[in-house]
Amino acid sequence: MDNIILYTLLIAALAFGLTMLTLIDIIKKDFGSIKTKALWHFVALIPFLGWLIYLVFGSRKGQKKPI
Repeated sequence: MDNIILYTLLIAALAFGLTMLTLIDIIKKDFGSIKTKALWHFVALIPFLGWLIYLVFGSRKGQKKPI
């Protein structure tokens, strides 16, 4: 029983970390419009799958903002 709780917490922490990295990447990119950027923010917040959807479909759409 303790192992199940540990594995669940590890999976949840991994999903949370990947979601945070996805949100940071979305913040750093310019998608051409605020609506598109907001849409990707909402997609990234889908539990456990949002980061994967963004990775497959959205990560190459935005352009890195110049510093």
